[in-house]
Amino acid sequence: MSPTPLPPVPYHASAQRPSWQALPAALRAAVADRLGAPVSAARVAGAGFTRGFAAVLDTADGGRAFVKAAPAAGQPRLVDSYAREAAILDRLPADLPAPRPRWTLHEAGWFVLCTEAVDGHTPRLPWAPTELDAALAGYAQVAAALADAPAGLTALGLPHLADLARSDILWWEEVAAGREPSPPLPGPVRGRLPELVALEARLPGYAAEAAGLIHGDLRVDNVLIDADGRAWFCDWTWVCHGPPWWDVAGLLLTAYAGGLDADALFAGHPACAGAPADALDATLAALAGYYLTGAAAAPPTASPHLPAHQRWSGEQALDWLALRQGWR
Repeated sequence: MSPTPLPPVPYHASAQRPSWQALPAALRAAVADRLGAPVSAARVAGAGFTRGFAAVLDTADGGRAFVKAAPAAGQPRLVDSYAREAAILDRLPADLPAPRPRWTLHEAGWFVLCTEAVDGHTPRLPWAPTELDAALAGYAQVAAALADAPAGLTALGLPHLADLARSDILWWEEVAAGREPSPPLPGPVRGRLPELVALEARLPGYAAEAAGLIHGDLRVDNVLIDADGRAWFCDWTWVCHGPPWWDVAGLLLTAYAGGLDADALFAGHPACAGAPADALDATLAALAGYYLTGAAAAPPTASPHLPAHQRWSGEQALDWLALRQGWR
């Protein structure tokens, strides 16, 4: 398999969301009331893989905010995710490059999360060097700030990546046991299932040693680059206790796909200092299993582009791993 530089659907256009006018009138009125003025314009977010409403709202008095919303009846898991993100954002260190929460709202059977609006864009692929540098530098700041988990966040009872790994992300083990169908594998990786199982199985032990917190879902569509070239990080639902090199590897999948020296970028990142020698291989095996098995089981409430994104991401992780392991 050769890496394909671009995903089948651009990350900045991966979402399928309702428009502002499609929301219930009572909900729109309640949001406008909390914003303090009528909504004059709504720019729906193109990035992401849910069907929840997400948009920058401009108001008649010149105000601006970012609003997410989901119906409790149709998307209860998304409502739970937005509520969890609201609690996490409220407790993040104030100086992190993350949008600050403003308020939440229950109205007309919907849950709403409002944050400050970040005036930025999703990085386009292949990565512009300055934007990738900004994202990696920004995450170094995040990793340093969360290396000693803030008490306010730990009080939320956040999960541990090690526990998630034991119960949810030993995907190749599930495939080997016949409990998950085997995804299509490229030639260099066929017959390598025992190696994939062994590499993936190292992750829980490594993750259990981590004391700090991580973003947990660091992808290019969760990054915004502002007018000053600074990177901001969004969608904090999946914060957990874990090693920061997990996030770095996830972000660098797209750098690898674009032909950059992702090994050097990983090794040189401050958040990866002291990582076990095979930490990247264990992470790539786990990410490949997660994405490739997930592509066949995307929930109906997700964007229709999610399966293609997962297949592409899993292929990049496998190709990078195969190159590192000398399988091709």
